Amino acid sequence: MFVDKATIEIKAGKGGNGAVAFHREKYVASGGPDGGDGGDGGDVVLVPDANMSTLMDFRYKRKYAAGNGMDGSGKRCTGKRGEDLIIRVPVGTVVRDRATGAIMADMSATDRFIAAKGGSGGWGNSHFATPTRQAPRFAKAGLPGVEREIILELKLLADVGLVGFPNVGKSTLLSVVSRARPKIADYHFTTLFPNLGVVYAGEGRSFVMADIPGIIEGASEGAGLGHDFLRHIDRCRLTVHVVDASGREGRDPSEDFDIINRELEEYSPALASRPMIVAANKCDIVGEEEKERLKRLERKVKEAGMPFFKISAAAHTGTEELVRAIAYKLSELPPIAVFEPEFTEPEETGPLPEPEINREDGVWYVDGGWVERLVQNVNFGDYESRMYFDRTLRERGVFERLEELGVEEGDTVSVCGIEFEYRR
Repeated sequence: MFVDKATIEIKAGKGGNGAVAFHREKYVASGGPDGGDGGDGGDVVLVPDANMSTLMDFRYKRKYAAGNGMDGSGKRCTGKRGEDLIIRVPVGTVVRDRATGAIMADMSATDRFIAAKGGSGGWGNSHFATPTRQAPRFAKAGLPGVEREIILELKLLADVGLVGFPNVGKSTLLSVVSRARPKIADYHFTTLFPNLGVVYAGEGRSFVMADIPGIIEGASEGAGLGHDFLRHIDRCRLTVHVVDASGREGRDPSEDFDIINRELEEYSPALASRPMIVAANKCDIVGEEEKERLKRLERKVKEAGMPFFKISAAAHTGTEELVRAIAYKLSELPPIAVFEPEFTEPEETGPLPEPEINREDGVWYVDGGWVERLVQNVNFGDYESRMYFDRTLRERGVFERLEELGVEEGDTVSVCGIEFEYRR
């Protein structure tokens, strides 16, 4: 099954906690603190893989997490770094941040991309020794890794995109000019997913052509299959608009030409502005009445400044001339488009938010904001560390806010799960 869009959750590893330890060695008195730092958390890394052609793997597994960093230990030993998680994606995948929709990376332009950075490891107690505090019994906790949802969009790497209504002969044309073997049948929407073919246009010259499932009126708004696959011609340097000149479907080729161009314009003005070659297919079965319609189409196309070719893919007539014209036009055009990143990693600016204070069943709950980081960095088995915890809550106004809300002497206060009896 061809899957070209997926949403996944990624979580980088948490940094390991710093260690509280003291040097112990024979004949060495008061060795001092020597707790090591925690290891950094692992990153979530995306790597392009030329052997993948679909995002099918992400349809059933949607959550990915890197390894956590190990805690530090004595003798100033740093914890082991968390293992990176490598996620392989097809070449040409565009990565977007789901929350903002901004492009994070184009996997056709890089060999690896860090989609989520692991958290830093916490400092051991050896960092906190001072002349007046020679035996600190606390360390710093590791920081959490980045956690986010990302959207993976596969955009095929093709030089030329074949567009047009269903059953106009796009798949037949691709099979004639390349070795691709798409499904071909005389009914609409035979092509259910894009097909790629390499077209050789002479010695040392070749290009990649993509056959896009038929577009119908309203495709840019989600009608038919075109909306799902129009993204695959976003990168194309050139579009070949295939029109049914035979009128077998009871449509006017000129009207078909206008409808498809309008759908491309509504989907993406940038895509609609790309160079276009128009190929009137099935010219071998054009009747007298259809010849007049074909002349009107040719006049319209040439007035718009586009090259016009009369071909019959089934009869192999006019296809060589079309291929040569495509190759010549591509030689004048810039390389396949690469999508520039728009996403900037959010930075912590200013202080962390104030905690929320609520009362439930006689217990005062203080949660969120900067107190979560405070609790992580406090060793509640150490008197000096507990005094630091109490002093910080008092200096930063938490006790004052509790008193304004009506806390009483002896009430139970829970700060991020740590409960104590309130004393003024």
